[in-house]
Amino acid sequence: MLYCRCQIIPNDVLEKLSLDKKLSAELRKTAAQSARISTSLRNLRDSAGSMTAMSQAMGAQVLELAATPAVTVYDCKHTQTVPGSPVAKPGSSADATAKRTFTETTAVAKFYKAVFGRNSIDDAGMTMMSSIHFGNKYNNAMWNGSQMIYGDGDGSLFVDFTLGNDVIGHELTHGVTQHTLQLAYSGDAGGLNESMSDCFGSMFRQWEAGQTAAAADWLIGADIMGPAAKAKGYKCLRNMANPADKAALAPQPTQYSQLTPGMDPHYTSGPPNLAFCTACKTLGGKSYDRIGQVWYRVLTTSGQQPNMKMPVFAARTRQTAQALYPAQPAVAAAVDKGWKAVGL
Repeated sequence: MLYCRCQIIPNDVLEKLSLDKKLSAELRKTAAQSARISTSLRNLRDSAGSMTAMSQAMGAQVLELAATPAVTVYDCKHTQTVPGSPVAKPGSSADATAKRTFTETTAVAKFYKAVFGRNSIDDAGMTMMSSIHFGNKYNNAMWNGSQMIYGDGDGSLFVDFTLGNDVIGHELTHGVTQHTLQLAYSGDAGGLNESMSDCFGSMFRQWEAGQTAAAADWLIGADIMGPAAKAKGYKCLRNMANPADKAALAPQPTQYSQLTPGMDPHYTSGPPNLAFCTACKTLGGKSYDRIGQVWYRVLTTSGQQPNMKMPVFAARTRQTAQALYPAQPAVAAAVDKGWKAVGL
């Protein structure tokens, strides 16, 4: 089974940039190195995912570690040594990246607690640990199975990855999925895995901004795009409202029927992303108030479903919407419309 190989920038995007002769030799080299480093970290993620699955399968009892999670930040100082040196009092650090990482990670913990009643990534007060300034101009951010890793970006194609609060919410949600559905990272399950992170990362971004579904732009990664990427016409990594958007660095299929075997989960997440966004915009209000509650319930009450198919997930959200909001049929109708929009 392929467990979560979670990073915000797909490797094929980095590889494509590394071959773009319109970019400088330095930018091409940085993109290529970032792709190689991301690949080399896969074993850590796979091992951590396997350990979580084994622990859950053996019936290990989850004990609450803390009423609220500790948030820690480490500085890799541009090396690839993880976790790095501990940052004392990161919330008041003179290092803007350290301070921002602490602030936004703390906010993600508050979001999950206030909106969904969840206590950290594992719902048991797990420490939320981050390593910043990883590598030299590293163009990625990722959940490695036990903690967050953030690169500074090359400053041209991508900027500091902690500048994207949706990026932070996205990657930490991979940890939540690891401790709930245990979705594999291939086929339908892989697309659902990436989609869960986009959905909850976008909800977190909207929650911090106090936005309604109608007011939100539904872009993923807009805040980490560097000047060179913007000059090439790119405005984001993905667009949940229009997955096929050519202004997105990684445009996606919009229909379930367009998915093919072996497709990267960053692309197969297009249909469920559009389904969620459509449902939220159809219902109106805030995405996390009702539609988000339906998605969270399915994510956290279905048990381990490593090979879940998208039609099964769609059916469960339809059923859950009816069960959670029996007196509000508009919720189930919005969920149904979302899935029908992508052919499910």
